[in-house]
Amino acid sequence: MNKSDLVDALASATGMTKADASRCVDALFGPSGGIISSALRGDRKVQITGFGTFEAKHRKARMGRNPRTGQSIYIAATKTPGFRAGKGLKDAVKGS
Repeated sequence: MNKSDLVDALASATGMTKADASRCVDALFGPSGGIISSALRGDRKVQITGFGTFEAKHRKARMGRNPRTGQSIYIAATKTPGFRAGKGLKDAVKGS
C-alpha cells in the first residue's frame, strides 16, 4: 500500500474527500512538517495504544571498518526513527 492507496482507503472509510484525506495523511506522516516527525525531532515519543510506539533512537559514535579496504573508519553519532509494534497490531497481523 502506498500513499495514494492510504489516502483512498482513508477517504472511503471516513467519508472525507480525497483532498481532505490527503491533507490528513500529510499532517500525520509528512517527513518535514508531520506530527510524528516533529515529535521525534523534539525527542518525544508518539505512543498509539494498541498500534505501536514511534521514538527516536540514539546511536553512539563508534569505529567501523571499510569492507573493501579493511581500514578503520569513524562513524559519527546519529539519531534514527524507530517503531515498536503494539500488542493489538501484533495480534491482528498474527491472526491473518
